[in-house]
Amino acid sequence: MFRGATLTAAVLVLVLLGGVTIALLKGAWPALSHFKLEFLTRQIWNPVTEKFGALAPIYGTLVTSLIAMAVAIPLSFGISIFLTELCPAWLKRPVGVAVELLAAVPSIIFGIWGMFVFAPVLQRHVQPWLIDHLGPLPGVGLLFQGPPFGIGILTASLVLAIMVLPFIASVMRDVFETIPDVLRESAYGLGATTWEVIWKVVLPYSRTGVVGGIMLGLGRALGETMAVTFVIGNAHRVSSSLLAPGTTISASIANEFTEAVGDLYTSSLIALGVLLFLITFVVISVARLMLRRLDRKALSSA
Repeated sequence: MFRGATLTAAVLVLVLLGGVTIALLKGAWPALSHFKLEFLTRQIWNPVTEKFGALAPIYGTLVTSLIAMAVAIPLSFGISIFLTELCPAWLKRPVGVAVELLAAVPSIIFGIWGMFVFAPVLQRHVQPWLIDHLGPLPGVGLLFQGPPFGIGILTASLVLAIMVLPFIASVMRDVFETIPDVLRESAYGLGATTWEVIWKVVLPYSRTGVVGGIMLGLGRALGETMAVTFVIGNAHRVSSSLLAPGTTISASIANEFTEAVGDLYTSSLIALGVLLFLITFVVISVARLMLRRLDRKALSSA
C-alpha cells in the first residue's frame, strides 16, 4: 500500500504538469497559429488593431532576471560564506534570522517599497550619476541613455535581486553547513588559508546544492509578477537603455488579462504564459546538464 501511495503521488505530479501544458497550448494555439514566428520577433503590442508580439516581454524577462542574478549571486555567496566560515557566534543567529525573515516578505511589499522608496532614490541620485559618468562612454554608454525615470528595467532588476537574495543565501548556507568539519580541519591542518578552504574544499563539496539554490532564485526571478509590475514601467518596447521602462511576461499577463477583450487578445496572453513555461523549462534543463558535466569532471579527476 505504501509503495502504491508513493507511486500515485509521483505520477500525479506528471499528470498535473501534463494537464497544465495541454491547457496552456490549447489556449495559446489561436494566437500562435495566427501570428506564427512573428509572435516571437515582433515588438508591437496593440489590442486595438489586434497585433501582438512577445519580443518586448521576452526581452524584459531575460534582462531583468540576468541582472538580478548577477547582483544576487555574489552577495548571497558572501552572506552564506560569512555565516558559515567567518561570522562570530553572537552575530550568526541574528543575521541568519534576518535573512530568513527577508525571504518571508510578500512580493507586493517589495513592489510598494520599490515604487515609493527605492525608485525615487534611484531617480534623484543614482540614475543621474550613471547618465553623466557612464552615458558618454562608447558601448557601455548605450545602457545608460535617456532621462532618469526612476522606474524601468534597472530598477526592476535591483528589486528582483533583493527578493531572490535571501532564497539563494539560505540554500547556500544550509548546504555549506552540511560539509563535515573534518574536511575543513584537514585542509587547515595542511596549511590552507581560509580562501583556499572555501575555494578548494567547501565549493567542490557543495556545488550541486549551490547550483540548486541559484536555480531556485532564477526561477523566482523569471516568474515574479507583482514587484516587477510596480517598478518596471509596463511599456511594450525594447530599448538598449536599462533606465527605460519595459515589461516582462508575468507583468504583461497580470496587467492585461482581466482587461483582455476578444479571443485573439486572450490567446496572446496565454501564449506569453507558454513562453515563460518554456523558458523556465530550458533553464532547469541547462542546469541539470551542467551539474552532470561537473559530476563527470569530478569523477574523471578523481
